[in-house]
Amino acid sequence: MRTVLVVDDEPLVLDLTATMLEDLGYQVVLSTGAREALQKLRENSAIEIIITDINMPEISGYELAHRAKRVRADLKIVFLSGREGDGHGHPLLRKPFVETDLIKVIEPDRSMTR
Repeated sequence: MRTVLVVDDEPLVLDLTATMLEDLGYQVVLSTGAREALQKLRENSAIEIIITDINMPEISGYELAHRAKRVRADLKIVFLSGREGDGHGHPLLRKPFVETDLIKVIEPDRSMTR
């Protein structure tokens, strides 16, 4: 089972994203901020994907992605945004999103068969 770290300062977004990922068979780790997310990443070597909001207090999703890649270069990064934004070379999910949108960015091959 693949493990995903979801980072967002909005509890509702965290809960909904976790539910979608669990329905898809993922193990989910949640975090409400970048510092906590980096700590969880260091503690859990099973994490393969980080899904993070871009606009968060203290440390942005962009900075979190940069720091996370220094911890583990092989991580897949997916950005979330309720505003206009750029994925900086990574997939970008616009809020609100549905499960099929999520599949398209984390499992592009699977989305073609659904």
